[in-house]
Amino acid sequence: MNQPPNPQTPPTSALPGCWWHPTRQTGLTCVRCGRPACPDCLREASVGAQCIDCVQAGRQQAQTQQRQYRSSGLGARTVAGAKLSNSLVVTPTLIALNIVVYAYTAFQAKSFTDNQTAKLFGDWVLWPRAVAGESEWWRLFTSGFLHYGPIHLAVNMFSLWILGRDMEVLLGKVRFAAVYVLALIGGGVSVFLLDDSNRATAGASGAIYGVLGGILVAVIRLRLNPAPAIGTIVLNLIISVSIPGISLLGHLGGLVVGALVTAAMVYAPTRNRAVWQSVAAVVVLVALVGLYFYRDSQLAGVTCQYLQGQLVCSPPTG
Repeated sequence: MNQPPNPQTPPTSALPGCWWHPTRQTGLTCVRCGRPACPDCLREASVGAQCIDCVQAGRQQAQTQQRQYRSSGLGARTVAGAKLSNSLVVTPTLIALNIVVYAYTAFQAKSFTDNQTAKLFGDWVLWPRAVAGESEWWRLFTSGFLHYGPIHLAVNMFSLWILGRDMEVLLGKVRFAAVYVLALIGGGVSVFLLDDSNRATAGASGAIYGVLGGILVAVIRLRLNPAPAIGTIVLNLIISVSIPGISLLGHLGGLVVGALVTAAMVYAPTRNRAVWQSVAAVVVLVALVGLYFYRDSQLAGVTCQYLQGQLVCSPPTG
């Protein structure tokens, strides 16, 4: 076959230059904006590659959306509706308050082991006759921050630290504080309602048992193995019965109230969850107040007076 003396080579179209490096020809483009880009100006994405400008713009957009998402109250939450956070505030604050109160009573009593002789201890301890005779209802709450000596304090604060950390993360700060306070009051009301009217009781054990009861409810809600929590509760109840001087009624009252309030927190419907939880907490508080007034009416015959600076109360009549 004869060929033309000067065969013509078909013209090839020149590749576009990189948007950021115009002198570099490239056949690559950004999947987001479509602009030509050289390999140095592209970053691998989930689908294709994006240019450096689109990567930066996407990162800023994601950060803005995340801030808006969080500020609107949304985001990853626990079964109780609490935002995921590992920061602890309530648990260490409660421990610090208990330590400060103990240190003050030890200072007043001038003794680390006999701090129950301090004036503050006598004013705050849960003594049912004083609660009824002097209408000192606050003893139901303040007694939860008193402890008989350093060993009593150390055991309770160690237990609070171990149990409170997980519960605070699960429930959130406000919900955990509500469980703790209501369990503390529940233990106090239980003692006031059922215990000897002339027996003084103090300690954070009722509130700590409430946290323990809450852990059992949370474990069941999360469908985990409840055996360790049940075993811990049974063991502690056996200790409460075996060792003299421990308030079993206070422990049981705190345990029941803590479990009830936690159940309201973790089983509340997702819609209007905070409302349901608040209403449940108020209902429990109202029930405890009602029990307080019921017992107070039974001890209406108690009279108290100060003799030589000491509060003396008569036994109930009838």
